[in-house]
Amino acid sequence: MTENSEQPSKRKARKQKKFKPKARTPRGFRDMAGAELQLQNHMLQTISQVYEAYGFAALDTSAFEYADALGKFLPDDNRPNEGVFALEDDDGQWMSLRYDLTAPLARYVAEHYDRLPKPLRRYQFGPVWRNEKPGPGRYRQFMQIDADTVGATNQAADAEICMMAADCMEALGIERGDYLVRINNRKIMDGLLEAIGLDPQAEDFDSRRLTILRAMDKYDRLGLNGVTALLGEGRKDESGDFTKGAGLDAAQIDKVAQMVSISANDRTSALQGMAALVKDTESGKQGLHELVEMAALFTKLGYQADRLAIDPSVVRGLGYYTGPVYEIELTFKAEDEDGELARFGSVGGGGRYDDLVKRFKGVEIPATGISIGVSRLAAALTLLGKGDGAEPAPLVVVTVMDKETRPDLMVLVADLRAAGLRAEVYMGDSAMKAQLRYADSRGARLVVIEGEDERAAGVVTLK
Repeated sequence: MTENSEQPSKRKARKQKKFKPKARTPRGFRDMAGAELQLQNHMLQTISQVYEAYGFAALDTSAFEYADALGKFLPDDNRPNEGVFALEDDDGQWMSLRYDLTAPLARYVAEHYDRLPKPLRRYQFGPVWRNEKPGPGRYRQFMQIDADTVGATNQAADAEICMMAADCMEALGIERGDYLVRINNRKIMDGLLEAIGLDPQAEDFDSRRLTILRAMDKYDRLGLNGVTALLGEGRKDESGDFTKGAGLDAAQIDKVAQMVSISANDRTSALQGMAALVKDTESGKQGLHELVEMAALFTKLGYQADRLAIDPSVVRGLGYYTGPVYEIELTFKAEDEDGELARFGSVGGGGRYDDLVKRFKGVEIPATGISIGVSRLAAALTLLGKGDGAEPAPLVVVTVMDKETRPDLMVLVADLRAAGLRAEVYMGDSAMKAQLRYADSRGARLVVIEGEDERAAGVVTLK
């Protein structure tokens, strides 16, 4: 081949572009920095301090769990990525990123049960992942902070979780009247279903029960008309999508509507109204007894109905709850997605789940707990102007006029830190004007300048 014939191929090679990946975050995920991250860390620290004051100890579990350990969180064994992010290990087993912090706790308790203190009182915070369609304000990764008591059957454990939730809100600066912990009991709901004539042995009972509970759970958002539609044939929303209903008749719908309409302003009146609807059903009476016991503890410890309310409309969506359920609601008004004023809504919730650990051990191990959604609560604190406590200490930036003096300036900064100040030496190589711009971009409260004249006089200039 001649020299001339080689030239075009060489020129072509020189023209080929080197691949450069586009810098972007994956869909449904986001980065966090600055004031937003500082607020999150402040919240986690504050809530952790409340949990620890109640005697709860920290735990950190693996981000991945075996898919079969997630149980009800995995919709279909043949589709391990449905709802969760999963991968197949080299041994053929499927692993999934945790969907919440409760399923990993159940696995941890079952795995280490013999050596754990009983009851176990643990709290944990960390990210969780859900393989769901993202949308505005709806991410596939978000932060939760939980507290659970495992191994206690009495209602004092449930009552304590509720009181601790109220204390967390006030520790963050949310005032009474702007939050409410709303409490109900799944056994009362089952008693109501029995009282209206649903047969627990019927083949479709579980699916109808879940449909009814989900309809009741939408009372705050859809109102009574929306709930009654979902209890009957179904409901068409504004977009035209139709949700099939529970198929109850008019008399049954009326009883359920009466239940969700009971006022939560007075605990005694609410309990009396619920008792009238569940009648003499065994599960209903048991659920009422548990709520009466919890309400007595609230009163004895000074937690009134303006903080902890008995509210029959609280259901909680997850199917594994077996007794008391609770929801933390922020009651102040905020603009919704349509620009209309509405209650801010739920920032956390939980309940008793006595069957979850049973999947591993084969025996019932009682448990109760709560989970707080950190991102949503952070948005609420920002709206309330309560995020100021997250701001870091004022920053001092020490500039470098002469690179030879940097070691001495680092000694100066070390002395400032020892005195309790937040300080740094400028580590770049730019001129003074760029250093001042850097300090401004960092929000520095003070800039320390030590030039030749200042050094000779044993002083510094502050800006």
